[in-house]
Amino acid sequence: MLGALRDKPHPASFIGSGKIIELQELVQQHDATLIVVNHAISPIQERKLEKAANCRVLDRTGLILDIFAQRAATHEGKLQVELAQLKHLSTRLVRGWTHLERQKGGIGLRGPGETQLETDRRLIGKRIKTLTSRLAKLSKQRDLRRRSRNRVPVPVASLLGYTNAGKSTLFNQMTGEDIYAADQLFATLDPTMRQLELHDYGEVVLSDTVGFIEDLPHSLVNAFHSTLEEVANASVLLHVVDLADENYLQHIEEVNKVLAELDAEDIPLIMVYNKIDLCDEDASINEINDGGPLRFQIKLSASTKQGVEFVEQALTAVLSAEHHQYDLLLGYDQPKLRALVHAKYPVMAEQEMDEGWVISTKLNSSQLGWLNKHKAGRFAIQT
Repeated sequence: MLGALRDKPHPASFIGSGKIIELQELVQQHDATLIVVNHAISPIQERKLEKAANCRVLDRTGLILDIFAQRAATHEGKLQVELAQLKHLSTRLVRGWTHLERQKGGIGLRGPGETQLETDRRLIGKRIKTLTSRLAKLSKQRDLRRRSRNRVPVPVASLLGYTNAGKSTLFNQMTGEDIYAADQLFATLDPTMRQLELHDYGEVVLSDTVGFIEDLPHSLVNAFHSTLEEVANASVLLHVVDLADENYLQHIEEVNKVLAELDAEDIPLIMVYNKIDLCDEDASINEINDGGPLRFQIKLSASTKQGVEFVEQALTAVLSAEHHQYDLLLGYDQPKLRALVHAKYPVMAEQEMDEGWVISTKLNSSQLGWLNKHKAGRFAIQT
């Protein structure tokens, strides 16, 4: 790995002439076929380095895009990756063809280079418009699904954190699912949502999201806006941290930056420190008392299931903090509503009266508002 001794990158080749010589020697010594630059470099810098080292050069953005392309599984995820790739390629294409763009034909003619460049620009531009249109339609469909969920308000708990923190493993342990989880960057790209039944609370939707990373290019942030939407619309956030990573404090800061950009800082947050089996820590749960909303700090191992039960305890406590107990009076001609209350909300007691069923349950303001709004005149609250 080359050390950075310059105050700022060289505008033409990113590194200076001395480092280029070192790079050439390293390529020959290791018979390298690929150079990865942990920085976003310009097309000119990329081309200069490739010419000097006689080897393919891939910058940070290109590497992340390649990983994303391998990991995307759903139709929407593949479209998002392709859109980000084309936007990245368009800058390389335009500048890569500049030597041909200078070629001019005779009177009334154009040079072959100019024709090729304009053709590539047009085809890429057309594909970008098509992908943008398709993703916009998928976004509308996602909004409709979210509105459908909100018709019977069910809280959403969203897993988030730095890439490879163990979010998908924890998701599988809590839901009994078997979604893809691996010790690799960006194993999850597509939002995955499953129903979770919390003891002493009721139904919750658990959402698994794409992992964050330091200096994630804005083109990728925009491309994966659907995943970030699930974070911004969550009722509670589960910030999963790889406690075994020596840079975990820096990773927490990076995730907090993204939360600030999404205006999600006020959403109740549960800190989940994962992989205690790799750093000799014991499973634990502690309430954070700082005068703000109810929050928790949990230490666990998702792979060995140590402390996983603490997550459900914390979720129940945080979500229940906004709930109050009500006695609902439902007429005997409302069996479907009674079944819905039993299915969606925690029921402490039920009595049969002359007027109908009296059900004691806990509701938050949105759930109570939904019942009042949709069952006005046939629904009452006994105090």
